[in-house]
Amino acid sequence: MDKKIKVLLSGGGTGGHIFPAIAIADEIKKRFPDAEFLFIGANGKMEMEKVPQAGYKIEGLNIAGFDRGNLLKNIGLPFKLISSLMKAKKIIKNFKPDFAVGTGGFASGPALFMAAKMGIPTFIQEQNSLPGKTNTANGKKAKAVFVAYPDMEKFFPHSKVFFLGNPIRENIVSGMQETSSAKEKLGLDKNQLIILSVGGSLGSRTLNNGWKDNLENLKEKGYQLIWQTGKLDYKELSSESRISNLESQIQLKEFIKDMETAYSAADVIVSRAGAIAISELSVAQKPVILVPFPFAAEDHQTKNAMNLVEKNAARMVKDSEMKEKFWTTLSGICENENVRKEMSENLKYFAKPNAAKGIVDEIFKIIK
Repeated sequence: MDKKIKVLLSGGGTGGHIFPAIAIADEIKKRFPDAEFLFIGANGKMEMEKVPQAGYKIEGLNIAGFDRGNLLKNIGLPFKLISSLMKAKKIIKNFKPDFAVGTGGFASGPALFMAAKMGIPTFIQEQNSLPGKTNTANGKKAKAVFVAYPDMEKFFPHSKVFFLGNPIRENIVSGMQETSSAKEKLGLDKNQLIILSVGGSLGSRTLNNGWKDNLENLKEKGYQLIWQTGKLDYKELSSESRISNLESQIQLKEFIKDMETAYSAADVIVSRAGAIAISELSVAQKPVILVPFPFAAEDHQTKNAMNLVEKNAARMVKDSEMKEKFWTTLSGICENENVRKEMSENLKYFAKPNAAKGIVDEIFKIIK
């Protein structure tokens, strides 16, 4: 394109909405270094911090979701929505974008609605197998809807759906290593089976408790564990003698920065079932047990997990079944190499390492 392009992006509330939007912006910037970008977020939400950290400008709307726990808090919601629509209109009028991309979250609703109303081509990227209400509503007017799971035509107009996957961190795509060399890099015994447990940046108490309940089993089997505890439990767990006594088998970490090496070193992975986590796990192609977070909106993590379970690409253990089923399910995978190979092979169906590239290709095909 000859002229300098301007791109509006909106998505937030969680990393699952924010990071795909940033990945799409990064891919466009690679192709058009002088392109201008503007994000629209929700004031007080994590995008107001994460987007500037990634090097992009952001403007905030005073928008919030419906609070089911405290109905009185919803009294001001109509006013917030109207003021957000008016502010979004003003931002769009001043910025004059060539197109807009929405990835879900509170601010994405008014931003994409107003952009479409003003005649700007809009595009949706839906991370989950059960779409959020914002994306479902905006999908009707969008030029295209980019999805990470098959059979999404039941939620969006058939002709607009592109099964291209979720944009994920570039270092996961390019940084995967041979398993034994990754084990050596992390100071692990390359002849032992390695389990990686990840529960998000805050951590998962369910997963942490699951490991606490099975320390004796871990010791008996001799498996090594890379255990990302998250912020919530790290201090308590790092001071527990039963865990420190197993330091030859357990690497306890609050947060893992070098995720690509951890994925590479693992023979089996235990994880929550957030959309971006699943997309990364599919690219890593390691056998995985998914433990969906049961309080995610409309239980979408369970639906994400079931998509993989149905194709024998993962096993699932419900939060409520951890005590009864976690170790037996894990043992069934760890002790059967053929099962592990089959699960890794089946994960290829969901692996979309070039999602950001594919999405940007389609956007520019359409707007041209």
